Amino acid sequence: MIEDVRVGILDVGSNTARLLVADVRATRLVSVTTGRAHLGLGAEIADTGTLRRKTIAAAARVCRKYADRARELGVERAQVIVTAPGRQGAASAALVAALRESTHLPVRILAADDEGRLAFEGAIVALGGEQPSRVGVVDVGGGSTEIVVGAPGAGPAWLRSLDLGSLRLTRLSLPSDPPTGGELARARSAARTAFAPLDPPRPVVALATGGSARALARLVGGIYDHDDAAAAVAILARRRSGKVARDVGIDPSRAGTLLAGALLLGEASRTLGRPLRLARGGLREGAALALAAEPIARAA
Repeated sequence: MIEDVRVGILDVGSNTARLLVADVRATRLVSVTTGRAHLGLGAEIADTGTLRRKTIAAAARVCRKYADRARELGVERAQVIVTAPGRQGAASAALVAALRESTHLPVRILAADDEGRLAFEGAIVALGGEQPSRVGVVDVGGGSTEIVVGAPGAGPAWLRSLDLGSLRLTRLSLPSDPPTGGELARARSAARTAFAPLDPPRPVVALATGGSARALARLVGGIYDHDDAAAAVAILARRRSGKVARDVGIDPSRAGTLLAGALLLGEASRTLGRPLRLARGGLREGAALALAAEPIARAA
């Protein structure tokens, strides 16, 4: 049972660290404040296989600031969640230890399936109103991509995680800015190969969550299918990421991985057989709901 409670979620991902402080009331969630800071952990892991001590220290400083802000706002429960950087690279244990010491909060490393479930629940709770009988949720992160199909109120019925996200695909296949024709062909092939084995049940509505989904929506609108994503890829492949950042109004670090994100989102739409609608909630909202539902002894 979910109580009426104010919670704080500190989300450490491949590209960014984010803060969500929210009031959870029954199955409703009302945002109080949010925060975002670029860390680039996934890029360093992809390039070197580990994280430098100064990178870990920078992540710890950001999260200490977010933890202090959450306490100032009177959160009753708070938690740090770590996605792909907690599963990839040689320094994951050192990162987790530094985050725990700097925030004095529980730190949870999310397995890929947990990441998908939480993104699903967070996207569903933000739907509001009359909900479809079957919903698909796609979460393209920096280090992985989760695809989930299920019914509102019943949870995921089908869930798969791909060890390929926008940052990872960029580092593997798109080293040039803008990419060469050969690089683009390799990235497109890698995305298609990753999605090829998937055979999900077809949802009534498909939602896209995560930074790539939000950035692509700024370019093509809040609802897009494979063809829309392909048109965006054609545009992005001809421009330097700095120009994309200025033209679209997104962070330069996000612009650098948007081409790969568009490739993955396009394949997700084709795989689900539905256009993707930009979700208003996702991983952090799902984590907030889960934290609010925990028994008090565990949340303390």
